[in-house]
Amino acid sequence: MNEGWVRRRWWEFRQGHSIYLIFILTFVNFILIAYRLLIEKVSMFKELIPELWIFALIFISVYIPAAILIGLWHRRTQLRVETTLINQQNPVLAKMIRTLLDVQTGRASEEEIKEFREMLQKIEKNIDR
Repeated sequence: MNEGWVRRRWWEFRQGHSIYLIFILTFVNFILIAYRLLIEKVSMFKELIPELWIFALIFISVYIPAAILIGLWHRRTQLRVETTLINQQNPVLAKMIRTLLDVQTGRASEEEIKEFREMLQKIEKNIDR
């Protein structure tokens, strides 16, 4: 078996696990724990919200809009900062921009242009997999 195939499956496993499956599990787990520790233990809350499904409905109806608003804030303010920091540490992006500048200013050799083109073709081929 090819090492690249195994590494891609490992990456896909981690993405599916951490982004989707664990998200759902932690969401349900949080609702259950909050209900058990907050609602069931405090008699005043237990009278207001007698059943788990009612608590889950109230929680979800408050949590989802709050998460959307926080996500919107994040996209408008923080994402730009994160993207800038990530791009400043990306050696492929740095090489691409440097090569483009060298081509524009006439400093790039034919060999550098050829290597750059080959690198881009490898990236394009891997996108389709």
